[in-house]
Amino acid sequence: MAKYRMVRTEFWKNPIVSEEMTPEDKYFYLYLLTNPHTTQIGIYRITKKQMAFDLGYSIESVHSLMERFTRHHKLIRYNPETRELAIKNWGKDNLHKGGKPIMDCILSELKEVEDTSLIRYVAEKIHKQEIRSLYESFCEPERMSFDQEDRENEPSVDVEEEEVDDTFMRRDTIRGQKEKEKENKKEKQQQKAFTPSIENNPDIEDQALVQNTSDVQEIVVFWDNNGFGFSNVNAKQQLLSWLDDSSFLQPKEVILKAMTIACANNKRKLNYVIGILKNWENESLLTAQEIDAYHEHQKPIPKHRQATESFPAGRAIPSGFELDLTAGEEW
Repeated sequence: MAKYRMVRTEFWKNPIVSEEMTPEDKYFYLYLLTNPHTTQIGIYRITKKQMAFDLGYSIESVHSLMERFTRHHKLIRYNPETRELAIKNWGKDNLHKGGKPIMDCILSELKEVEDTSLIRYVAEKIHKQEIRSLYESFCEPERMSFDQEDRENEPSVDVEEEEVDDTFMRRDTIRGQKEKEKENKKEKQQQKAFTPSIENNPDIEDQALVQNTSDVQEIVVFWDNNGFGFSNVNAKQQLLSWLDDSSFLQPKEVILKAMTIACANNKRKLNYVIGILKNWENESLLTAQEIDAYHEHQKPIPKHRQATESFPAGRAIPSGFELDLTAGEEW
């Protein structure tokens, strides 16, 4: 990945940029084109949380901007499952030169893309045929499967009908509709599998977003107010990644508990907190309650109790013994 990205002066002459975008839109678009996660192919993996931290926005603001660029400006596509973002005009603005080093770089990055529909989306605006063909080669298996299904479902037609241009165009239109229907059906099935309650409660996604934002704010406030380093943004980002990328069932509560322990031991360092979290994961302690129960069970026995239990006081008195207080005395 290159260490710089070029923005051509034509960027400001684009009618969409100059007439339709607000200043906030322009700032966000420049970020999408130049941020450190961008790749040579115009498709890269990034989370909305990362965007919020880089831009200094709330997650709600980033969510709103993403919706605007996807539905209104129609300049990007984003897959929330794979967290991959594609820029529509990337190929038109950046992919003008070929050559082995560039082609090798594009090939290696295309192999990393999970959602191949994003490859086809970017390929549509690439003018250089050599590069466009490379993009399209990653879409061929998907196209072949669609073509085969279409041929199986199509009624038989005469050769003369196939040679008519209108019929050929009509079949292409039907094929495109079927592709779109298949993509929509697949997307609905994925949504149903991962979020089965969304159909009954359409506001559940917004509720989850608000909850996630609340968790982030609570952790950041604790970090800032307890001496972990107010300006250490990179450390905060690494710690907040445990909200999404850990196996904890209560990630916010567990992270706060680890930070509390770090404060109690005067070890206000990211490495110390992450070390605690990794230990809990290795022990399969996934909730705050499990962690409390585990440490309560592991609590050492006080020394005075150990001495009492190990060495019982006095000697056992044999049965049948009669105490004579006058024994050994002379009168």
